[in-house]
Amino acid sequence: MSVLALEGGSSPETAPDALSGFTVGVTATRRREEFGALLERRGARVVSAPAIRLVPLAEDADLLAATRLSLAEPLDDVVVTTGVGFRGWMAAAEGWGLSSDLGEHLANARLLTRGPKARGAVRAAGLNDHWTPATESCQEVKQYLLDQDLRGRRIAVQQHGEPLADFVADLRRAGAEVIEIPVYRWLPYRDISPLRRLISQAISGSVDAVAFTSAPAVHAMLGAARAEGLEDSLLAAFSGTVVAACVGPVTAEPLTSRGVPTLQPERSRLGALARALARHLPEHGVTRLVAGEHRLEIRGHAVVVDGELRPLPPAPMAVLKRLADKPGHVVSRADLRTVLPGSVARDSAEHAVEMAITRLRRALGPSGIVETVVKRGYRLACQYEAGL
Repeated sequence: MSVLALEGGSSPETAPDALSGFTVGVTATRRREEFGALLERRGARVVSAPAIRLVPLAEDADLLAATRLSLAEPLDDVVVTTGVGFRGWMAAAEGWGLSSDLGEHLANARLLTRGPKARGAVRAAGLNDHWTPATESCQEVKQYLLDQDLRGRRIAVQQHGEPLADFVADLRRAGAEVIEIPVYRWLPYRDISPLRRLISQAISGSVDAVAFTSAPAVHAMLGAARAEGLEDSLLAAFSGTVVAACVGPVTAEPLTSRGVPTLQPERSRLGALARALARHLPEHGVTRLVAGEHRLEIRGHAVVVDGELRPLPPAPMAVLKRLADKPGHVVSRADLRTVLPGSVARDSAEHAVEMAITRLRRALGPSGIVETVVKRGYRLACQYEAGL
């Protein structure tokens, strides 16, 4: 299942600092600086953990072999799934001295483009597109083809990062000869230590969301977690408090197929994904309350006190969130000890809790928000705001 964040509608555009106090993990490799800037512009703290890297096209022997196979005979249909992939294919063909032959074969075929970016790349190459689905879905492209007699038709299918196994198999069962074009293939990122750290942060709840811009990145993160024996814990985190934000349904499929909820924008664009997060996290990831006559908004790594954002270290934040779980009720020191990050020795646990409370009060600023109940523990002098 998925949570759909709509663009437009009656809700106003989110404020520039809508993501202040939230931490978002970014798994993208391509355009990660651009996407990170979109999030930071809205106030987010960004954790970059590239999950995958591209195989250079000019060095890809599989792509060269598929291109030569495509040129061996006329093509009837060509499925173009991504604009960047199509442009890369044309550039690689030029480097191999095959651009003229490839352009001629494509000009004589029906070019089915999955979305507007793919269509734009086709037109920029001086070619005519035949049809584009309204949904930007490979499933709709496949159905469009299957509704026709495919017996004897020669179809080239441009991949978009991973094999379209079911797509290709269904066309072949319908009688088509299908040539798979691996325009770009993914490999694990060379240094996976940032990804491993992000997995740990997601499981511990140290990040509020993880953003994915491709299905291979999702597979890479799940695979890295599986290798550490943490896949179930990671999936549980995504099914709990950590938002899995995916640029579109193709990207989300590895998670949705396992019952994990995802946040998706209405349009599969980086800007739309950033806006979806900027709408979703302040609405669903904030605890609003009044404590000691002060208005608090508890966010991922910060608290807004009377409109002023105050970042908190991990230990004071963990304590504050635990107190906010039971607003107005006393929480014992033993209970608070269990939420402190890292391992705390039993003989120093009470001191660690007291230090976290001291740092929390100092960071909050105004007095009277956190109260000490002698010999029992601590409490927030608060009540939930009605209607918030």
